[in-house]
Amino acid sequence: MRNLRFRSAATATTTALVAALALTACGQSDAVGAASKPDTTTASTASTASTSTPKDEATEKPQDSTGENAQTASNNNSSSSSSNKANSKGSGGNKKSNARTTCTGDNTKVTVTNVTRPINHLLVTATNTGSKNCDAYYAPLLGFDDAQSVTQINEDSQPQAVVTLSPGQSAYASIALGGGDGSPTTAAYKLSVSFSGRDNQGSVGSVANLTLPKGTKTNNDTSVSYWQATMADALTW
Repeated sequence: MRNLRFRSAATATTTALVAALALTACGQSDAVGAASKPDTTTASTASTASTSTPKDEATEKPQDSTGENAQTASNNNSSSSSSNKANSKGSGGNKKSNARTTCTGDNTKVTVTNVTRPINHLLVTATNTGSKNCDAYYAPLLGFDDAQSVTQINEDSQPQAVVTLSPGQSAYASIALGGGDGSPTTAAYKLSVSFSGRDNQGSVGSVANLTLPKGTKTNNDTSVSYWQATMADALTW
């Protein structure tokens, strides 16, 4: 009987130990379960961060697009500015090529020569020696020797338009020494040639002083034509 009690006590002790171990195991399991909750939260947070990334990218796209538009606008403005500069430069070139002034003794070389036909005529030639186009207005203002007044102008010779000379070109005017049907009788040696201004209110610029061909004679009816674009046109008067 004593042996049975001992075994029962041992058995009871063993059962109590197993139960204690089981409780300990449950406690550990619960601890592990409790520790796993933060892992779940972390995963959830990571998931949220992962899903928020496309939203951030979507938010950044308009900013990138705005940057591209700004760059495009800047490039367009730069191109427009370059174009305007180019146009401005081309415009300046055109202005230079179209620049005009009045023909005077300062920007022309003037000569006077004899001609065989028609008889009793001289030819006055004015060549543009400047860098700009010049306009030869009206007729040359002539003075023979010490004459107190200019030579009369043949108004019938007026051209349809003012003669414009580019650099190197010439205008022409003829001098009818006898005038009408008369014959020249007065010897002449020097000739002054002045140019009319646009308003035809006297001469402008410097005067060209020339020596007349040997044997030149004039009379009271001597006249000069308007400036003409060709020698042939000038010698018809």
